[in-house]
Amino acid sequence: MTAEVKVEEKQVESEVVIASAVAPVEVETTVKAVVEEEVKAVEEDESKSKGVEKSSSFKEESDFFSDLKESEKKALSDLKTKLEEAIVENTLFKKKKETAVKVVEKKKEVEEKAEEEKKEVEEKAEEEKKSEAVVTEAKAETTEAVVAVESTKEEAKTETAEAVVTEEVKAETVEDVVEKESPKEEVKTEVKTEAENVDEEKKAEAVVAKAETVEQEEEDEIVDNDIELWGVPLLPSKGAEGTDVILLKFLRARDFKVNEAFEMLKKTLKWRKEQKIDSVLGEDFGEDLASAAYMNGLDRESRPVFYNVYSVFGNEELYQTTFGSEQSRENLLRWRFQLMEKGIQKLNLKPGGVTSLLQIHDLKNCPGLLKKELWVAIKNAIVALQDNYPELVSRNVFINVPFWFYAGSTLLSPFLTQRTKSKFVVTRPANVTETLLKYIPAEEIPVQYGGFKRDGDTEFSNEAVSEVVVKPGLSETIEIPAPETEGTLVWDVAVLGWEVNYKEEFVPADEGAYTIIVQKVKKIGSNEGPVRNSFKNSESGKIVLTVDNVSSKKKKRVLYRYKTKTESSY
Repeated sequence: MTAEVKVEEKQVESEVVIASAVAPVEVETTVKAVVEEEVKAVEEDESKSKGVEKSSSFKEESDFFSDLKESEKKALSDLKTKLEEAIVENTLFKKKKETAVKVVEKKKEVEEKAEEEKKEVEEKAEEEKKSEAVVTEAKAETTEAVVAVESTKEEAKTETAEAVVTEEVKAETVEDVVEKESPKEEVKTEVKTEAENVDEEKKAEAVVAKAETVEQEEEDEIVDNDIELWGVPLLPSKGAEGTDVILLKFLRARDFKVNEAFEMLKKTLKWRKEQKIDSVLGEDFGEDLASAAYMNGLDRESRPVFYNVYSVFGNEELYQTTFGSEQSRENLLRWRFQLMEKGIQKLNLKPGGVTSLLQIHDLKNCPGLLKKELWVAIKNAIVALQDNYPELVSRNVFINVPFWFYAGSTLLSPFLTQRTKSKFVVTRPANVTETLLKYIPAEEIPVQYGGFKRDGDTEFSNEAVSEVVVKPGLSETIEIPAPETEGTLVWDVAVLGWEVNYKEEFVPADEGAYTIIVQKVKKIGSNEGPVRNSFKNSESGKIVLTVDNVSSKKKKRVLYRYKTKTESSY
């Protein structure tokens, strides 16, 4: 019995896809509104039967050139041309026009300043000449006064007193002349000093302008023709298979707008250099965050699956260690970039290859919106990944979502592009397994999420998972053959939503033999995980698993797999 897993045609109705931005509102109002809306949706959902199908929109666009639309082909060709020219002509990070404008503006500014200084010096020189003229007149008057004094020496005593007065005036006038002569020299010295300062400032400005030019030229780094991104050569003329794949990711992230995609690519390359991303793989961030995010299994399209578990931050000590300082928050971001780089190493960035990851975000017991440092970190991580890892995440699936998450997503929405938001899938706790089954096969879903994948499992390898549907009010049995007289049977069973009665029996092939009860009848609640059991038989027969759905008004999906181990298989 190796039946393929059957998939219901009807999509889970409780799944919510965030496809558009929500208008900014007050947080309290938003929380109330989204909670009321969600409660209403859940109540309506309870009255409907649910099934799960593989999402028809989940398949990514083709990376083969022949599959592109004509407009997309042209955009890709134009981007390749721009990139080729930028790398070959060494202008990928060059800003020719900006540098020229800056230098010209600086030169103009220096010339204008020099002209103003020149005018000031000329004006001061004019004032100095006028001062000299005044001093000369004072000198002439003083000389005349001296002559008058000498010619009247022999006049009457009454006139002598007047001469004495004149002599005192002479002395005072001479002192004035001396005082006026000194400012003249000081003015000359000051003018000379200011002129020298102007020359020095001109030289300094020229040096600044020259230094600025040199600084800009130093930024115009030589771009190696072997430049790569995620191990893929970017120079189109090299003809690498992955170049189109990388460029298409940037084009799709910018709706095939060539100039915007080109700028995004340049910013990503610059960001990687500034953040030293190429060396992040060798950095050690310790083991504290190991359980917060990890890779586990593959999805239905063979993409690596990343699990982000936020409940670990409910530990106050770990929370403070992770978010308590700016440096620790920076380390958290770098750790997240490291995980992304590790995931990309597992991709095959070629047309037809696996070129993206699947992200699962488990919000069970996640700290709420009051832990603002956590949500700021989440926002920063999502924005950084959106801007620098375009189209490398096929879906962001949020599971075990509490009501308050919808308010949180409202706050995050303004920072996200429409394309990023269209990849968000949100599901409540009751529908976790159904939602994950849309994207991941049961054998690759961890057991804590309702699947069959267990760490270090040695019982199963590539055994197929089968499915039966139990209608309301009915029972179904699953038979596992045991043809050998001696062997061990191992099986996994999972009922989506459970709330059924379940039992296990071994029925011998010999009709006269007694049936052996392996697991007596028990009611299994909705919170139960998959069941694994085994039975060592001493005679041929079969294991019969019975799922009784008589008390439910909803159909139940039962997933199972088994393996028969004989003595020869040990």
